[in-house]
Amino acid sequence: MLTENNWKTLNSKTVYENAWLELDHREVINPSGNDGIYGLVKFKNKAIGILPIDEEGRIYLVGQFRYAIDEYSWEIPEGGGALHGDPLDAAKRELKEETGLVADSWTQLARIHTSNSATNEEGFLYIAEGLTQMEAEPEDTEVLQVRRVHLSEAVDMVMSSRITDSLSVCGILMAARLKGI
Repeated sequence: MLTENNWKTLNSKTVYENAWLELDHREVINPSGNDGIYGLVKFKNKAIGILPIDEEGRIYLVGQFRYAIDEYSWEIPEGGGALHGDPLDAAKRELKEETGLVADSWTQLARIHTSNSATNEEGFLYIAEGLTQMEAEPEDTEVLQVRRVHLSEAVDMVMSSRITDSLSVCGILMAARLKGI
């Protein structure tokens, strides 16, 4: 079994960059030994997703219009965390920002790669419990709706493709398994 890198980068050029990501065009020799190209999106933040679960087994979903897919999306609270920062600190900030919730108990659920064929984005998922409602503090780019549903309903939403966001799909299904749903 080969587990080492069998790609060779001949050159790399950044063709676009902003505060959130960098897009590289790379000329490569692929694993079969042929010349090729590769586009790589390098994110400047970690992806953070939170499953706030209350005593009744309900989670909080956040709804918003997502420009990139031109669709309204229901998803778990999520956002970005500094590449070299503590993802748990970012999770606490994002949960409060988007829902107004503060949690007493945090459990790391997973570390994932959101789309490893084209990006290097690393994601972290947490379960937040022992919830207290405070005032939400959304960013100026966020027009959010918050919806509370039972974890089993969220699983149904995933299975019927009403939730398609990768952090949300992964987090909901993993939390349901851990909770025996």
